[in-house]
This record gives sequence, C-alpha cells and structure tokens, in this order.
Amino acid sequence: MKRWWAVAVGLAAGALFIMERRRPLRVSREPGPARIARNATIGLLAAASTVVCDLPVVAPAQRLAERRGIGLLRWLRLPAALRVVAGFLLLDYTLYLWHWLNHRSPALWRFHAVHHIDRDLDSTTGVRFHFGELALAAGFRAAQVLFLGVDRGTLRAWQRLLFLSVVFHHSNLDLPDSIEALLVHVIATPKMHGIHHSAQPEHLASNFSSLLSCWDRLHRTLRLDVPQTELTMGLQRFGDPRDVTLEQSLRLPFRGDLQW
Repeated sequence: MKRWWAVAVGLAAGALFIMERRRPLRVSREPGPARIARNATIGLLAAASTVVCDLPVVAPAQRLAERRGIGLLRWLRLPAALRVVAGFLLLDYTLYLWHWLNHRSPALWRFHAVHHIDRDLDSTTGVRFHFGELALAAGFRAAQVLFLGVDRGTLRAWQRLLFLSVVFHHSNLDLPDSIEALLVHVIATPKMHGIHHSAQPEHLASNFSSLLSCWDRLHRTLRLDVPQTELTMGLQRFGDPRDVTLEQSLRLPFRGDLQW
C-alpha cells in the first residue's frame, strides 16, 4: 500500500510540476533550476527530519493513546464512522491553529519564515520547510494524537491528503476561474494560498487553511480579493536573492542578528 501511494504521489506531483509551467498563474522572479534544486534540498532535509522525529515522538504517542484509551474521541465513545469523520476534521482544524501560531510566535516564526522567504511560489515551495520546523511539528502531531484520540488509520489518511493539498495549493497552476471558484469553497487553492505568501503583511495574515478552506471562513481570515498580478511573493526584508540561498535559508532560524 505504501509503495502504491508513493508512486501515486510522485505521479501527481510530477504532473502538477509540468502543468504549472505550461499554464503559470504568476510570472516567475527566479526561473531556472537553481531555485528548484534549493527547494528540493530543503525538502529532503525536512523529510529526513520528519522520519527521524516520528519514530521516537509520534509513534510512541500513538501507541500510548491506543493502549490507555487516551483522547477526546475515545472518551466520547462515538460510532466508528462518526469518529473517523470527526477525527479528520479535528486534525485539520488543529493544524489551522498550529499554522496561525507559527505566524504569531516569534520562536516558531523563525523556522516558518524559511518557507515564506521563497521569492516565487510553486509546487516546490510546498516541500520547502526548514528541518527544525518539521521537528517541532512532530511534537505538535504527538499532541494531536494524545489530545484528540484519533486512530492511526485516520491520521494516515489525513496526512496523505494533506500532503497532496499542500503541493497543490502552493502550485503556480492557473486553474480556470470556474474550477478555482468551485474548489475554494471546499479546499485551499493556488490563488487563495498565493495571497498568504504575499510580501504585504496584511496579506500574510490570511488564508491559513492547509486542506479544508472552511477554517478561514470560520475565523474570518479568508481573503480572495487580491488579484495575483498585484502579489509579490516572499518577505519584504528578504527581497535580495542573496538572502534566500541554501546556506542563508538553513541558517535563518539561528541568526541572532534578526529581531522578529
């Protein structure tokens, strides 16, 4: 099952990578292979961090929760089908809160900013997360498992759909307006998330949803009113290409000369 899933994800990501270059939503500021290689390297380090941290942190939390019957959904004793649906929704909602917190906490923002300093936005940005952020996220995921009481099957299904969503809504694919307008009622889309990656602070504080878009509507953080042609990707203080090199990106969270 894992092998087929990996193949399916690889094919979907590859197709999206090609499509967003044939039908781009925004003009690229840094075309060429250098940026793609940089994002891929950061993404590989993030993936390694996830694997290393999941084994001693998330997996034991899952086993403990199952063995002791820990978690909200277990205490409520819901029917199996309702428990799966509720678990999926709660996982996605708490991720919205975690994403929001990453923008509000200076300590967390130091790591999350590495994702935002990318001067373009495409599917490769969807894997461009600092390895430190993914290590911290493992702790949060363990807390989700213990507090919510989701079973490992629901967690696995949500994580797989989440990954596809993240790659999709970070993409530079210009969808037909009718399809974009339809999808954004349910999930995060490229135009929606493009606003979140704008260098303008008022745009940055919107569109935190990572899979289902309803959480932004619930918290009134949804913005769909900014044309993509008016957006500049990245962060204002990191507008120079020398600020976003691989070395500078990996060092960014640990720089003592930056005040956030």
